[in-house]
Amino acid sequence: MAKERGDLLQGTLDMLVLKALQLEPMHGWGITERIEQWSESVLQLGQGTLYPALYRLERQALIRSEWRVTENNRRARYYSLTPEGRRHLSDELVQWRRMSRAVNLVLEATLNRGGAS
Repeated sequence: MAKERGDLLQGTLDMLVLKALQLEPMHGWGITERIEQWSESVLQLGQGTLYPALYRLERQALIRSEWRVTENNRRARYYSLTPEGRRHLSDELVQWRRMSRAVNLVLEATLNRGGAS
């Protein structure tokens, strides 16, 4: 199967990171693994993609970080949602679902009417 295009994530990466942190605080590798698992390995984030997003979200006060010890007894920076981050995620999910539905309506209308693909 061909590798998915990286630009698919343009504009959605922050939402995916916030969603991954919704359940519990996690370190960067855990966030990457969760997104990959939930997307059935379609979305694979590299460190060069994830960490700039984490820094950006922290500057916006949507997440916070603290040093902790991992289950492997190593120090790692753990990230968690702030109350503002939870509100922002909720708003983003509403907008995403609205836009996703609209795109699907257009695609289905084109296919159902025999338009060119």
